[in-house]
Amino acid sequence: MAESKSSEEIFWIKPEERGIIPIGKLHISRSLKKLIKAKTFHSTVNKCFAEVVKRCADRKNTWINSKLFDLYIELHKGGHAISVEIWQNKDLIGGLFGITVGSCFCGESMFSTATNGSKLALIVTMARLKYNKYRLFDTQFPTSHLQSMGGKTISQATYENLLSHLIYDERTLLSLPKNYSWPELLQLNNHIL
Repeated sequence: MAESKSSEEIFWIKPEERGIIPIGKLHISRSLKKLIKAKTFHSTVNKCFAEVVKRCADRKNTWINSKLFDLYIELHKGGHAISVEIWQNKDLIGGLFGITVGSCFCGESMFSTATNGSKLALIVTMARLKYNKYRLFDTQFPTSHLQSMGGKTISQATYENLLSHLIYDERTLLSLPKNYSWPELLQLNNHIL
């Protein structure tokens, strides 16, 4: 990560506690289910990766500088970084991006320009993780927002042990039948619309 958007240096962070969301255990509130029923949203994957990263970095305080942006683009070109986009009509209203390492998905950042845009991206991401038999969704830092959606905290030692067993278990998030409906995506998250 970088100290700020204008910083020229990047550095690694190794937190003592890691945030994760257990696969298939994403909490989806009733109000979010109602929103999904009432509005027309659709999702894409990797349709505009660079735009998602730019929007994630477009905030007052960000850790994504130009060097990291370029590295994420290279990881994406190599098939190791993906984005999930949420659209309402033709407007990009939310998204997230992350890195895949074996059967672990490391969520890097997310954004929302409309209420619940990033939450919808989490639903799609978790459905894809479950469908493709991923074993770990790393959110990096535990936050109250992610805890409200089912996030848990594990020690760095536990995380490293898990990761050591997952890095060679290759998976892809790109596999999911086309035109999966929101009810089907929610079912993959163990919810019914």
